[in-house]
Amino acid sequence: MNYSLSYSNGSHLCGTPWATRRYSPGINGLHEEMVDFYHFMSPRPEEEQMRRDVVHRIETIIKDLWPMAKVEIFGSFSTGLYLPTSDIDLVVCGKWEQPPLQQLDQALRQNRVAEPFSIKLLDRATVPIIKLTDRETDVKVDISFNVETGVKAARFIKDHLKKYSVLPYLIFVLKQFLLQRDLNEVFTGGISSYSLILMVISFLQLHPRIDCRASNINLGILLIEFFDLYGRHFNYLKTGIRVKDGGAYLAKEEIMKVMETRYRPSMLCIEDPNLPGNDVGRSSYGAMQVKDVFNYAYIVLSHAISPLSCSYPNRNLESTLGRIIKVTQEVIDYREWVIQQWGNRYNARMIDSNIQNDERDPEDQQRDSSSPHNAGSPVSLSSLQHSSSSSSSSMSSLSGSDIDSDTSCKSSVLQEFFTVSCMTDDKQKPQRKANAAGTFLHSRSQVMLPQEVRTIAGDPRRLEDPTG
Repeated sequence: MNYSLSYSNGSHLCGTPWATRRYSPGINGLHEEMVDFYHFMSPRPEEEQMRRDVVHRIETIIKDLWPMAKVEIFGSFSTGLYLPTSDIDLVVCGKWEQPPLQQLDQALRQNRVAEPFSIKLLDRATVPIIKLTDRETDVKVDISFNVETGVKAARFIKDHLKKYSVLPYLIFVLKQFLLQRDLNEVFTGGISSYSLILMVISFLQLHPRIDCRASNINLGILLIEFFDLYGRHFNYLKTGIRVKDGGAYLAKEEIMKVMETRYRPSMLCIEDPNLPGNDVGRSSYGAMQVKDVFNYAYIVLSHAISPLSCSYPNRNLESTLGRIIKVTQEVIDYREWVIQQWGNRYNARMIDSNIQNDERDPEDQQRDSSSPHNAGSPVSLSSLQHSSSSSSSSMSSLSGSDIDSDTSCKSSVLQEFFTVSCMTDDKQKPQRKANAAGTFLHSRSQVMLPQEVRTIAGDPRRLEDPTG
């Protein structure tokens, strides 16, 4: 996916419209760029208004058919973690012996919500759904019936967005990374958005040194460590992921005990926190492709932040994050079209909302104003650098548990790579959980960053597999 880059109007690099300024060298610059990417790709008010209009039109048709039915939003639109081209997930709750897919299909066609060829009934899928593309907006919509797990999953994600302020920044980058490689959907061989989010949550929960609930964390370090863990060290053959109750790694044999007898743990085995016995990664048959591209991203980014990168011939043509992700011109044009079409509707809605808020109880207003994205965000890099001075002593006294004893690199080399401290006091760091089996991750963890520094990614070497 590394296309040749050229300057576009001299304002930003082609394919990286978020990169409109010069970034700091190394890992600090990657942190800055991830913050800019998040703010560039985050949903705009007009995009949210457009999607709510789509939901309203479909909900009206459903209510005409079944007045007592309840329509709920789940998935990325519910959590706010959606890219400009992401689907809308809806669930219709009512009393039916069988999901009435055919009846809703006919109603959607009669009301010309979507082009007839875009409406697909997946009635033999594990979860029967109707897929369509809205005629007016080109937004894709998935409609299911009586699937409560999706709504519970959205609540679970929202709770963790409040706990980990770095979570949305990582999710947006990783979603775009998989999207442009056609690995963001199960039926195309990739992994689901829910699986990806659970992998990130598990990574944050079980980080051996960093308290990922803090806000002064270098996002670039976390991104490279995530790619290192799931692209190089995670033992997909033997290990399952649990995120409930603080998170843990489990031997797949343990997970099999609570699974339905007709299923076996998949290659990417993730225990559903809301439905015991369900393996979220069960249908992700292309999990090893995802592992390979994560490994690729680790190699590219670790070289890009190396001090040697200043001598690369393409150093002035590529941003660090732009080496692994791009945004197409079609997406940029589509977002501009959305702003033009829905800007006036959004402004009118805001006026009505302000009038209604003036008449409401202050406590209700305060409750509604709280959202996952208001729960806190990574502070500016200047604040990070200020906080790093207070923990420089811990950086210069790394024990053999943090860097293998056979390496000759010194703390000064670490500080050259990671000038922002990513360490916390030993008393505050979360404890990794393990079961009696104790063997979850590959032992081949002697990984070196370019020339000098061993990876500090998640330190899964604490649970090495003696069998390899």
